[in-house]
Amino acid sequence: MTTGARPSGTGFDAAYQREVLEPARAAGDQPPEDLRVRYALPDQPTPEAVAARVKQVRQCWRRARGQLKYRKLVDRLEAEHRELAPVFAAAERGDLNPLRQRLAGGQARSRRRLEVAGARLADAGGLIQMVTPGELEDIARTAGVTGAELSALAAGRIEVREPDALPAAPPYAAYPKVRESLDVLGRRNLADFLFGGRMGGPMRVLDAFAAPGRDGGPLVPSADAVAAVAAEWARRSRDTSTTHAQTVLAALRAGQGEDTGAHLTDLIRYDVVDRLRERLRQRASERALLRHATEELGVDASDARRLVFAVLREQAPAATGPPQPGPADRLRELLGAGEIYAAAEFARALTEPAPSAADGGQDGAQGGTRTSGRHAAAGSDLPEDVAVLAAEARHRVATATRLREAAADETDTDRAWRLLADALKLVRDLPGAADHQKRLPPKPVESLIATVHADPEPSVRLVWEASPSTAGEVLYHMVRRRDRPPHGPADGEPVPLTRDDDPPVNVHLYYAVIAVRGEAAAPPTVAGPILVRPEPREVELAPGDGTVTGRWRCPPEAARVAVFRAGRSGEQAVPAGREGFSERVPNGVTHHYRVCAVYLDDQGREVTTPGVRTSVTPSAPPEPVYDIAVDASAGDEDEILVRFERPGHGTPEIVLLDARPEWPRSAIVPVEDVRKASRRIPNAVTSDGILVKPGRGGWLLAVTAAEGTAAVGAHHRYVNLPPPRRLVAERRGGVVHVGFDWPDEVAEVELSWRIGVDAIATGRIEANLVSAGRIEAGRLPTAAPERVAVTRAAYEAQGGLRVEVPEAEPVELAVATVSTADEQRVVGTPVIVEVQARTLVRYELERTGPPWKRALTVRLSAERPLRVGSLELVLRRGRVMPHRPTDGETLGSWTQVPVPGELTVPLPRSAGEYWLRCFTDDTVVELTDPPVRHLHSPR
Repeated sequence: MTTGARPSGTGFDAAYQREVLEPARAAGDQPPEDLRVRYALPDQPTPEAVAARVKQVRQCWRRARGQLKYRKLVDRLEAEHRELAPVFAAAERGDLNPLRQRLAGGQARSRRRLEVAGARLADAGGLIQMVTPGELEDIARTAGVTGAELSALAAGRIEVREPDALPAAPPYAAYPKVRESLDVLGRRNLADFLFGGRMGGPMRVLDAFAAPGRDGGPLVPSADAVAAVAAEWARRSRDTSTTHAQTVLAALRAGQGEDTGAHLTDLIRYDVVDRLRERLRQRASERALLRHATEELGVDASDARRLVFAVLREQAPAATGPPQPGPADRLRELLGAGEIYAAAEFARALTEPAPSAADGGQDGAQGGTRTSGRHAAAGSDLPEDVAVLAAEARHRVATATRLREAAADETDTDRAWRLLADALKLVRDLPGAADHQKRLPPKPVESLIATVHADPEPSVRLVWEASPSTAGEVLYHMVRRRDRPPHGPADGEPVPLTRDDDPPVNVHLYYAVIAVRGEAAAPPTVAGPILVRPEPREVELAPGDGTVTGRWRCPPEAARVAVFRAGRSGEQAVPAGREGFSERVPNGVTHHYRVCAVYLDDQGREVTTPGVRTSVTPSAPPEPVYDIAVDASAGDEDEILVRFERPGHGTPEIVLLDARPEWPRSAIVPVEDVRKASRRIPNAVTSDGILVKPGRGGWLLAVTAAEGTAAVGAHHRYVNLPPPRRLVAERRGGVVHVGFDWPDEVAEVELSWRIGVDAIATGRIEANLVSAGRIEAGRLPTAAPERVAVTRAAYEAQGGLRVEVPEAEPVELAVATVSTADEQRVVGTPVIVEVQARTLVRYELERTGPPWKRALTVRLSAERPLRVGSLELVLRRGRVMPHRPTDGETLGSWTQVPVPGELTVPLPRSAGEYWLRCFTDDTVVELTDPPVRHLHSPR
């Protein structure tokens, strides 16, 4: 597959898998960084070609993901494609610049990935610069490159080869003694002992031995070389060193009967390898091993690299074979595995007498040795550890055998099962115990009750209690059979344990529950016979104008459907078909029906089911409400009164919809449709209409319901405007200050007011007449209040609302929220507060009488005669004026004081200065203080 070609179908998939997916899988399931390769893009990409090729490649991914070997790779490709989606989306729109940038960056990322792989390979090669092929493939896979790419990168730098096979065991059994003698003699290795000072350079020990001599010729390990070094040691005087030399010479001569050169080469090679392994066990580094091989052992540099590489990669060989297990080990193994009976038999075999020579002559002729009974044959007792283990096995087998025999004589299957369980707990492999236990049946289920249910589909519910057996794991099988009781778990159709959801209809059914333990089953507990005969389903009776129409679904197995209507003289049969009926009946009377299914029994006789009972009341069609009027001021807070002319037939109701009703007025629709499209709200029937609480805005719809149908009436757009809360009006001189909590989501309110007793009374009279429906609002001009619209910004800027009102006049204020609905201004229910008129009462304080009997006179005056509910004269000593009655002592207190009028009290005797002032708690009276010089006495 080339990037410029346009293959399709199977050919494209095969080429893409061969050229892209397989190399990526070989690289550790790493997708290629070059998008040109990943998506098989053409050399000169165009928006159309890129879009088509990306679609084709992704389809290939989805098909390849069905193969397990590509699943991980395809998941990675799809995950990275989500990040590349904007790039290809831009290319499809005609902008190829992001794609070109990614293509250029992909080549750099590929180079970076290869560099990382090369660095890892160099680390693995270490100082000797060697790796195994497996290590190279593993590094390539984890780094996301192919093995071929990494091999090409390693060429000339790192050698890839398998480690040389090194000897695992010494070719001479007494090599440890040889090694000890060499150390005593001060020889660095066997070659140094064999050739001594004749070696003229480093030696090679792999493949074959090779070392240059001082005379320029090669040194060859042979019998002559051994004879020469032996003769040299023979000329020396005998001492301890010659003894050690003889030990080494014995090892060198050990192979003279065979190929002496090969034996000496293997021995020299093993000596070098063993010394390197010793240094490795001492945690020597790679550099230290190379230095030890070249400088201390005299090995050629190339062979030293190969030896160190092989020693580092090899598995440490075992010095000797694993020890053979003895009788005690075998007994422990059998006991640990739970094979107690086998352990007892093994112990018995150990103590049995060995066969005589006559009996075992044939075995002896074959050179075999019998292990069983070797202790008894030798006339010796078992070793202590073997005897202890054997005694334990015998004791457990004896106890388990007694339990097994007791279980065989036991008539209670549960007790026998427990005895065998105890025996098997002691000896798991006790012969016959497990089979006997499996054949012990549990006690049967005591009772089974089967009842037929028909909601919503016919089913049989099965009620039963578990078996009284508590020993072992008891399983249960429920089976069903026609015409006769089941005899066992396999004699019938299996059904769920508690409910049969698909029972056969109109046939005799038997159910049985069987308790099973192991391979044994208890006798079945049977319920039946029962008959499943479903009733007609989805029975619906629709009332009409003097008619009743019935519909249902007849069970397929039923012969027909019978309908009965209750009357004064009993039930009367109603002609009906298989799927429904219709008959004429009087309106306004509730009729009771029974719809039954009729089945044929085994003899062909008709059998009628109890039936489905339902009632219906036919009536004339409901009449719609043609017009409604909404009064928001007639009820309590959040209540509105809907006035209308009551229809002749049906029950009127007000419902709330979120949008304009979809039905035309006077349409007859099912009540369920109205319920689904609307929200029911509280309805309180009054003599004037229906009082409702919508709770929120919407469309108020009047419907008239009668026996499942509803007539659609008039509707009204209702805007839910919350009234202002905590309305407060306070008179401050000639201005009344109004404040309240501004409602949420309201931009404007309307303030209206009436000043004067006559205006307030006329407004209330008009409201009562409008409420009674006698006049329309605004018909009395004198009752019209003054109105002003206030925005929230204006309200907050002024700190409330201000209305100028004479102090002597009462005022009625109303605040209502304002909104817009259907391009019309809508005013909500107003909140009304009344501020009473306030009367100014002036008082004067005069000091009268002779010096020995001074008096204080309070003169009261007002614009019109009145009475002040209460009046107090307060004296406060000091320089501070009293501001409330409790600020001083009370000189006089009066109630129902006439104005104009005078009040007199004795003048107080005070040594210092003092203040006098009058106070009242009458809400409609405001006292006006005289000048300060009359209130203050400096003295």
